[in-house]
Amino acid sequence: MADDDATLNRRVAEGDRAAFDALVMRHEQRLRGFLRKLAGTHAADDLAQETFIRAWQRANQFTGSRSYAAWLLRIGWHVFLDTKRHQASLHRRHDEAPVPPTRHDPAYETGIDIIAALSTLAPKERACILLCDVEGWSHTEAANLLDMPLGTLKSMVARAKARLRDQLLPP
Repeated sequence: MADDDATLNRRVAEGDRAAFDALVMRHEQRLRGFLRKLAGTHAADDLAQETFIRAWQRANQFTGSRSYAAWLLRIGWHVFLDTKRHQASLHRRHDEAPVPPTRHDPAYETGIDIIAALSTLAPKERACILLCDVEGWSHTEAANLLDMPLGTLKSMVARAKARLRDQLLPP
């Protein structure tokens, strides 16, 4: 019988690399999928790697009050925000304009505009809709994960859905 996430994480907090490898194997696909949809294919691997590094470093901070997957996605969300802030800082320092999203994603070649439509949303809106409507988290879980009031999350999901509908459905 495989150990549950909390048991594995307790072992990770004690320095057990094999337990950490088991947690990575268990949660890597879901984390990378979320980050890929949030930040793009190219950035997702680096963000996931940094997320797992932080999870290793902070294993003793996991209380088990929520699921390990939620804890990990929360770390991933904060890694994404940190990266965005760092990139914005670099742009300001070098007085460069942000580069608009490119259309080199394979989804464009197949005519699917969902990726393009998601990329037009603000990062918080994109995270809200991804967590609730793609990843299957409840509104309450997503609000906790993103450190925002439940009402704010619900408003963001509604606005994001309206924008996506406007972009994806013909007039």
